[in-house]
Amino acid sequence: MLFTAMLLFSWYFAPTLLLIFTGMLLGVGLNALTGALGRRVPLPHPVRLAIVCTALALMLAGVGYLGGATIAEQASLLSKTIKSQITNVRGFLENHGIDTSFFDLGNAAPESSIDTPAAPTPAPAASSRGALPSAGALASSGGAIVSQTFKLLLGTIHGVGNIFIVLFLGLAFAAQPGVYHDGLLFLAPARHRTRVRLIIDRISETLERWLIAQITVMLAVGAVTWIGLAVIGIPGAFILGIQAGLLAFIPTVGAIIAGVIVVLASLASGWIAALSAFLLFMGVHAMESYVLTPILQRQALDIPPATLFAFQILLGVVFGIWGLALALPLVAIAKVIIDHFKTYEASPLAEAA
Repeated sequence: MLFTAMLLFSWYFAPTLLLIFTGMLLGVGLNALTGALGRRVPLPHPVRLAIVCTALALMLAGVGYLGGATIAEQASLLSKTIKSQITNVRGFLENHGIDTSFFDLGNAAPESSIDTPAAPTPAPAASSRGALPSAGALASSGGAIVSQTFKLLLGTIHGVGNIFIVLFLGLAFAAQPGVYHDGLLFLAPARHRTRVRLIIDRISETLERWLIAQITVMLAVGAVTWIGLAVIGIPGAFILGIQAGLLAFIPTVGAIIAGVIVVLASLASGWIAALSAFLLFMGVHAMESYVLTPILQRQALDIPPATLFAFQILLGVVFGIWGLALALPLVAIAKVIIDHFKTYEASPLAEAA
């Protein structure tokens, strides 16, 4: 009954639990960087954590200060380019007899609504040029403006609130990792605390190694994509490199999404540029899949690609973008627990017991 209740609780409050898990991952990453600094500089843990947080904040501030205008300009240009290229691709498919009615570009409704009332509008406009709008029209317009403003404010507060929650949890977990480690042990029955301690330590060690390796892969993918697209001459190479590096956090699916975006953005520069960008994407993907990931994550994770991809699809369908992005660490935790119990059951001590 307790397991069923926990399962139902996890199902109904999955977004909140995944948000908390994201904060825990941030705390594990900060703790890993703090531990790596401690192996080189013998300083207290709070001082090392402050150094790591300050370095990360200065790095983000530097990127925002030096490339903030460039990022905003290229992001706006990239959005327009991708929208136009999607329209061009749809037209190309329709000209070759391929049904594209499943595309929802959001352009049909506005065009039809603008075209249909075009004929009757001139006469009323000329006759009521100086007329004041009615009180009902003013009230409805004011209500629409207030409604859209509240939606915008609530969306902004929701996004900023989530970021604040993740940052606060990450800093809290990284500041006092021993407190939360002992708290988890306290929740376990006394006779099982030794096994729970082994599982928690193994999960923490696995996630730390994976996060450090994943950050290295993301930086490498982002830098190589940016430099390669800049050499080819693709507009918005910097923002495309950033999104490729960020999407590298999501195995397999992130690389596919990044490749589609790169190719669509490159179509505006011609087929040769698009083909060059596609070859660059294939090279970066091969470097990530067959060079960086096996070398850096050899000791961190050993999950078959098909198994990981299947769990990505399952968690993505069930929990949305949260499940898709966090599928790998969740599967890694499950694998650590399963491996521990398999080892425990096969040990001579368990057989004697």
